Amino acid sequence: MKQSRLHTHHAQLGAVFEEMTGWTMPAHYGDMAAEHRAVRQAVGIADLSHRGKIRVTGDDRVKWLQSVISNDVLPLQPGQGRYSSLLTHKGKMLTYFRLYMQTEAIMLEDVGEIGETTFLALRKFLLYGTKAKMENCAESWGLLLISGPKAAHVIQFAFGVDVTDLQPVNFVTAQIGGYQALVLRTEETGEVDIEILLPGEGLSTAWNSLMEAGVKFGIKAIGSHARDALRMEAGIPKAGQDLNEEIVPPEANLEGKAFSLSKGCYPGQEVVARMDTYGNVRRHLVGLILKDPIVPPHRAKLYSGDREVGWVSSATHSPQLNEVIAFGFPLRDFSKPGTELTVEFDSRRHPATVYTLPFYTKT
Repeated sequence: MKQSRLHTHHAQLGAVFEEMTGWTMPAHYGDMAAEHRAVRQAVGIADLSHRGKIRVTGDDRVKWLQSVISNDVLPLQPGQGRYSSLLTHKGKMLTYFRLYMQTEAIMLEDVGEIGETTFLALRKFLLYGTKAKMENCAESWGLLLISGPKAAHVIQFAFGVDVTDLQPVNFVTAQIGGYQALVLRTEETGEVDIEILLPGEGLSTAWNSLMEAGVKFGIKAIGSHARDALRMEAGIPKAGQDLNEEIVPPEANLEGKAFSLSKGCYPGQEVVARMDTYGNVRRHLVGLILKDPIVPPHRAKLYSGDREVGWVSSATHSPQLNEVIAFGFPLRDFSKPGTELTVEFDSRRHPATVYTLPFYTKT
């Protein structure tokens, strides 16, 4: 099992660990509700070093990516980023990621915990003679997430970097721990989300600097359980659990975000374009609020009466709402807010109501 370079730091903070795509990572630090509260009210810090990270270089890097991924990267200037996906020829989502345009390279970061899925999927499209090279940075680069109303203050105090005007998926560079790092504005919790992407050798220094700078702001380390509740409250689906080969991007409400209808051909483009032209999206990603205080498992079936109409992709207890919330993919006719459905698990059917995403919006 792989370990983050910060494993000892997490253990000293009392982390309870879990396995995530072959890595041992913090699930929580003893009080998930306190971690959640820190992000909503002050600031939290999380280690995302287990996430897939890829560096693409070479003269053909832009042209090659443009030909295989679902979004348009040609307009991007250094310092700008974009969401995208890689689709099968049937339009299904193999992976979902953010890419960041640098002067000499393009960095990709998976949005979700899917191991080396993106690297392995893209490698199949890297044909002999293409002047592009992919470096798998999963273990050689580290990734930290700083989230909450005080996140920008902590970044400023720790590194002297002003991120107050940074737009989502854009970034600036900074010297951190003796290494050039990317300071990224991302979308993970519904609060101000800043990520630090840097070579692994600088990870411990960056963590310590952030924890020290964050003391006055009430910083807390947060694990995957709090992060999952935060991102679900914010209505943010992730690769693997929600976005996978069962889903076409329009079904996940990713229009204008993860795919382009005008950039030209790429795998799956015809399917996505046909859905847009004829409006025949079969199902929709929706929020669900369950009436019973039991969290359904991934893939629990959704019913309308005795008719099976979809499935649950993610579910958790929301500290913000003090209710069990879920993401589901019901058929289009059963996706209207207020629709009453049931979720089948534990040999019972539990009442659920379709809810407009997001569950939580920052005021």
